Amino acid sequence: MITVFLPCRAGSERVPNKNTKPFAEVEGGLLFLKIKELLKAKLVDTIVVSTNDNEVKKIVERFGDKIIVDNRPEHLASSSTSTDDLIKYVPKIIKSGHVLWTHVTSPFLKAEHYDLAIKTYLKNLEEDTFDSLMSVNNLQTFLWDKNGSINYDRNKEKWPRTQTLPKLYEINSGIFINSVSKYIETLDRIGNKPFLYETKGYASFDIDWPDDFDMAELIYKHLN
Repeated sequence: MITVFLPCRAGSERVPNKNTKPFAEVEGGLLFLKIKELLKAKLVDTIVVSTNDNEVKKIVERFGDKIIVDNRPEHLASSSTSTDDLIKYVPKIIKSGHVLWTHVTSPFLKAEHYDLAIKTYLKNLEEDTFDSLMSVNNLQTFLWDKNGSINYDRNKEKWPRTQTLPKLYEINSGIFINSVSKYIETLDRIGNKPFLYETKGYASFDIDWPDDFDMAELIYKHLN
């Protein structure tokens, strides 16, 4: 069984009310769009929306009894709550099967992306090659810290072709899939050997700041 865990706490700070405020003139915003897409995913069995936000609950009610609302405790819904603590909470509300953790802030992940990620995860489990999955962006580009380049040697070549650079990956927080048993064993939303599921193009977009929200609205309007 695949259960989606969709966290939507009240009081987002970087983008106020990002879960529910109108997005590209869609009432219910990112939350409404995300639930609509998740309901289309053929391999998703249940969707759990974990929230302490009454506005979120009102939007979820529009979908009838197809969604389970978890009334998240306030001590797990503050800006100071660590993701680690929320991870430990998940097995208390999802008792068995597999958890697909996603966020409303990935507005261009579609049902087909979720279904393909689930198929990939289950195939890897069957073949015993990977124990979990998370979505990433490929960063095959020039990366520096304050001391200089970190993924190529400028003494050998100052500006190598980017195609020759080693692949590094940025976790984009769009999809994490792990079994409930692994959540308990590792206290993590990934296992010890996660498959790096590359999302490309708009699917890799993550809303983290107000500028991201504005840009995502423009992209959504263009695509629709």
